[in-house]
Amino acid sequence: MMSGEDAILTVPVSARDHMEGNAHAVVTLVEYGDFQCPACGMAYPAVKQIQRRYAGNLRFVFRHFPLSQAHPYARMAAELAEAAAVEGQFWPMHDWLYENQDDWVASGSAGLEAGVRALGLDEEALAATLRNPDIDTHIRRDFMGGVRSGVNGTPSFYVNGYLFQGDFDALVHGIGRVIARQA
Repeated sequence: MMSGEDAILTVPVSARDHMEGNAHAVVTLVEYGDFQCPACGMAYPAVKQIQRRYAGNLRFVFRHFPLSQAHPYARMAAELAEAAAVEGQFWPMHDWLYENQDDWVASGSAGLEAGVRALGLDEEALAATLRNPDIDTHIRRDFMGGVRSGVNGTPSFYVNGYLFQGDFDALVHGIGRVIARQA
């Protein structure tokens, strides 16, 4: 489930991260993801399933790792998610981006505007928020933390600070084993 020293999460989870679940959970699952990445889109339902299965024992953290060279709208989507976060809507936007990935990717930036409307966000306020340099700083900090932690593709998952390598069944069982040891 884990590999060498280069596979350790170098940036500890902090209040600056986007988190769901129990802050004092036995397991912290960190994903470095790209909203336009097809593999991340395919992983999204499995992550939701893991969150439901281990609800009280799992904290899920999402960090941005937009692979802009391969995915031209990934950075824009990350910026939109960060702007939505200012209004307390990061997770609804995160979910919308993955649940509607095929549609908005096909439409590009116009498709992203559909997410703003779907969540009922104030378009003028969001446009102003998108100009805030803190958004770029947050995304860059996530990305560089991923680079220092050995991320070289998306999605990349860390379980309690160690890079997970394997399929989702192995991830589910690995998390279950960690939780069982703490019981």
